[in-house]
Amino acid sequence: MRETTEPHPAVEAEPVVADDLGRCDGDNQLWLQCWRERRTDFHQSQVNPLLSRFWPSLKLAHGSRVFVPLCGKSLDMIWLAQQGHEVLGVELSPVAVEDFFRENGLQPVKRQAGQFTLWSHGKLSILCGNYFALNADDIGIFDTVYDRAALTALPENVRGLYVAQLGRLMPKSARVFLLTIEDAAEDATLSQAAGVDEEIARLYTAAFEIDLAYVESVFESDPESPDAMRRAEYKVYRLSDKTDLSAPCL
Repeated sequence: MRETTEPHPAVEAEPVVADDLGRCDGDNQLWLQCWRERRTDFHQSQVNPLLSRFWPSLKLAHGSRVFVPLCGKSLDMIWLAQQGHEVLGVELSPVAVEDFFRENGLQPVKRQAGQFTLWSHGKLSILCGNYFALNADDIGIFDTVYDRAALTALPENVRGLYVAQLGRLMPKSARVFLLTIEDAAEDATLSQAAGVDEEIARLYTAAFEIDLAYVESVFESDPESPDAMRRAEYKVYRLSDKTDLSAPCL
């Protein structure tokens, strides 16, 4: 796999400007408040089954480096490290980072790393700070991005900024393993609901080959109307660079 610090062509390599950070600030404050008040029902108490089922299809070498943006205290990072990967997360909330290491019985080493605090234990590291303030030097070379809920947890008007920032950080040879939960439109046919989501296509098609590896339709309670049911599509996407001829086929 070719190593390069060139930015991914998903975006032009322009810095995140103050206006962009301002658009994210309100959501950042809500996120910090959720963790302070322990309103974290979104946290999964077990490893995501789609991760353990489909991750081996990437055929990554032992010791490959995995970047986990907006990682919270996800147990998926423990599982990735157990597979022999070096795992680097980035998380805004210090409460989440402290909980991750404490709840997993790990004693981290902490040090200042530019604008971030780096917490490390063995193959696991988390940069505590604002994802949108990262630059490529902060995280170094990595092979794969693992995104379980980072993109979909963000407001729609911030998702483009998230993908643009990821493009600035990613080596061209890196890939993205993306898990999403998508609500099926009321008038969507089964084939439409089971296809590549329009927003995913709009955000990623310019620079990535999008492989929709798996779709599972689940009828579940609608959180906005507990007496109603909604159909959700659980999807596994594998994204690879369109221009990197050295990338193996997925």
